[in-house]
Amino acid sequence: MTARIAPAPGDRLKEQGMADADQATSGDWKAECDDAIAEMARRRIPFQASDLVREGLVTEPTNHHQWGPRFAYAARRGVIREVAATKSRRTASRSSRLVTWIGAA
Repeated sequence: MTARIAPAPGDRLKEQGMADADQATSGDWKAECDDAIAEMARRRIPFQASDLVREGLVTEPTNHHQWGPRFAYAARRGVIREVAATKSRRTASRSSRLVTWIGAA
């Protein structure tokens, strides 16, 4: 018998984790991050979260999980779109999915 994978529970847990991370994020940092994402989107070059910090557009969040909800929000609004994904090499990220984005407009 072949085991079946049920992605729905995992998707729900992911959404809950992102909601929890977003709830724990200051409104000021959210606004700063959203502005930074919009700026990089306007530049029409591929970018990752680390590029926002390197460009001086936003500071690192208090928890690296706080990036995900901001990028998901921008993608849902049509500001950015995914162009590539790899696994992060940062130990603290535990090989999490590392996405490269570009402006969608």
